Amino acid sequence: MNSLPTFDDVQRAAGRLRGQAHRTPVLRSSSADALTGAQLFFKCENFQRMGAFKFRGAFNALSQLDADARRRGVIAFSSGNHAQAVAWAAHGAGVSATVVMPDGAVQMKVDATRAFGADVVLTPGAELLPTMRRLQDERDLVFIPPFDDRYIVAGAATCGEGCRGTA
Repeated sequence: MNSLPTFDDVQRAAGRLRGQAHRTPVLRSSSADALTGAQLFFKCENFQRMGAFKFRGAFNALSQLDADARRRGVIAFSSGNHAQAVAWAAHGAGVSATVVMPDGAVQMKVDATRAFGADVVLTPGAELLPTMRRLQDERDLVFIPPFDDRYIVAGAATCGEGCRGTA
């Protein structure tokens, strides 16, 4: 990881995401509580843009790019949610995106990633990272990692914003 995010990083990410990410609900289930003997709270990030919390990290990471990086474009690898998140966030920012996906990825996720504007490159799963690195070098693209990145983690951490006390 380039460095661990600080609380200030998360707060700045929340500011960047305000008006971009949906404020998703926290729901309860008395049936789930009864089954577990605990109070469970479900953060419904399935209501997020493109259906997953991954949008938060991708948007935050793309927001950190300078003008040169935006001009060059971005690249990512993923079998689904990160692929869609990078495609969606890049499209919204006017940045070209290439996403390397395993050739066995769920077709609906491949189609959605393409529909969000990304150039999707399918490759055997074992070749995912080498293919991504080769394309990154050949096309001089900026890598947006799926995890293990300060901006990705800070963006993802914003999903808890507003979750104080009981829902």
